[in-house]
Amino acid sequence: MTLATHPLEVRQHEAEIAAVLAVFRSHSRFLLTSHARPDGDAIGSTLALAEVLDQLGCHTDIVFADPIPHIYRTLPGVHRVRLAPSVSDVDPNLSTPAILLECDGIARTSLLGLEGRPLINIDHHASGRPFASINWIDEHACAVAAMVYRIAIAAGVEITPSMATCLYTGILSDTGAFTYPSTSAETFALVHHLADSGANPSQIARDIYFSNPVTKIQLLGIALSNLQCDGILAWTWVTSEDMARIGAIAEDCEGVVNYLISIAGVESAVFLREVSDASQFRLSIRSKGKIDVAQVAEHFGGGGHRSASGCTLDGPLGIATERILAQLRIGLC
Repeated sequence: MTLATHPLEVRQHEAEIAAVLAVFRSHSRFLLTSHARPDGDAIGSTLALAEVLDQLGCHTDIVFADPIPHIYRTLPGVHRVRLAPSVSDVDPNLSTPAILLECDGIARTSLLGLEGRPLINIDHHASGRPFASINWIDEHACAVAAMVYRIAIAAGVEITPSMATCLYTGILSDTGAFTYPSTSAETFALVHHLADSGANPSQIARDIYFSNPVTKIQLLGIALSNLQCDGILAWTWVTSEDMARIGAIAEDCEGVVNYLISIAGVESAVFLREVSDASQFRLSIRSKGKIDVAQVAEHFGGGGHRSASGCTLDGPLGIATERILAQLRIGLC
């Protein structure tokens, strides 16, 4: 299956994919990882790439610093993920290449032991950085899963039902269920092929959107009760005390900001989650297009996409809120 892209982009991507495949052919063992607090694209693309490497005859270890969120624990191959503070706990050999998906640097993984290894960086964020020996950064890709798909096609491996399921999950979650501007005709052509290859779209959607724990809904209630609006900006927050009171965990905060950006007339929304015992707030920022929230997040040391980004700010809550709202207002100018 051929996906239409701009001819210049095809040449550029072909060279980068060829470089990645050359490393695959010259090594028999790899480490795979993605960012801390992994989301659907991080997990789905990593599991799918592991299967690509399996078919190429390579041994692959998948290592994450943080647990897999509940809604992604039914993905095929998820049992392969190992949780460790350091990749050296899994493979101490520094000659083993590590492939980092959706990361703008080693620190984004929250893993130790990556320094000194050959690194391959595959990313689609506007804030992506060429920190590795081989870097493929395509900010026009709807998800890293779409980039892994291109690797699989170029490698000539079979798109199995399990691989298709993981790739579809990554694309569905990272396009906001096909609502973000990165969604294109190419995206739908790709997921059509994945469905033909064995991905079950309705089941994947149920697993992601209709499998929430009670604590997530309770946390959403708290966040919505704190909702504030000022013209085209909306924001809300939860404290570590709120979360402790109902037994919520960080993954329960996923998606809260999407309720804010769905408000008619709101162009940008922010959700602030207090990080326990750190006097800091983790921010999820969304935009309908007028504000480039990737630039806003980068201003505070974070990053992401034009319409979906994140960063961390020091507290207290009032100061963190003032800082992010001020920067969003600058972005409107």
